[in-house]
Amino acid sequence: MGVVHSLLEAKGKQGALQAGVAREVVEAASYYMGDEDSGLGFAFSGWAQAALPHRKLPDDAPWQLASERVTLVIEPGRRPAPGGKLDHVGVPFGAHARLIMLFLQTEALRTGAREVELGGSLRQWLGRMGVPIGGTAAHSVRDQAERISRCRMTFHIGPEGGASGLVNQSIVDRALFLDVGEGGPQGRLSLETAKLSEGFFEQLQKHPVPIEEAAIRALANNSAAMDCYVWLAYRLHSLAGAKLVTWKALKAQFGAGFKELYHFKNRWPTALELALAVYPAAQVDIVEQGVMLRPSKPPVAPKLVPVKL
Repeated sequence: MGVVHSLLEAKGKQGALQAGVAREVVEAASYYMGDEDSGLGFAFSGWAQAALPHRKLPDDAPWQLASERVTLVIEPGRRPAPGGKLDHVGVPFGAHARLIMLFLQTEALRTGAREVELGGSLRQWLGRMGVPIGGTAAHSVRDQAERISRCRMTFHIGPEGGASGLVNQSIVDRALFLDVGEGGPQGRLSLETAKLSEGFFEQLQKHPVPIEEAAIRALANNSAAMDCYVWLAYRLHSLAGAKLVTWKALKAQFGAGFKELYHFKNRWPTALELALAVYPAAQVDIVEQGVMLRPSKPPVAPKLVPVKL
């Protein structure tokens, strides 16, 4: 159990704050510890080694992120526009895009089918993901869903991106939202179903990372913390001994938005602390050279992970 969790049990929120723990870390840990929903989620292991951008890019800009073993390339999709033109939609980004991807992967593994039923209404879907229903959140989810549907994501897996695991492979075969009428440049968008591509679904079945939905809900507004949590869920339980991950390696995976290493070193530990707030068993220390990882129990016990194959 981490320090913040021990403080919360012994002294409550106020005691943890008085001990110097950042308020956002205290809030995340408290929310997680009080969440009685024991639901499971799943992510493809590639997402533990490369991630979507955190902020919006120019609509025509591709995204590339290379870590030690995985290179992720995302090409923005296009939609028909007035006058016969094709407008770039832009690559998915931020917390809502990650929640949508986690939802699709979890449902596909739970049912053992590539086609994911999204329910009869946007309201039900948003509620299931723990996103506030209506208003700007609904607009954001629609936007990210279309970006996911239209873009092409490619995972290149292997040493230094050498051998390819998923090549020229769309994540989603069929759009999450379908144009059903007039109403703005995109038409009205109707919630239907999503279908994961065969190649991505196959890799997801072979290499799933089990996660706690309670942890994701506690981090639902922080895309950087979600990335850290999935990374730790993937790495810690498979370690044979202590493993140092240098600041340079961490910046390559998590710090694409930072120009200088020292900027990353000053900001990223906050995301790490938030991830640790919802992973009590994690044994992680920040050291001068980077982050020291030690073998830890996974957030979800293996025997509790039912996956249909």
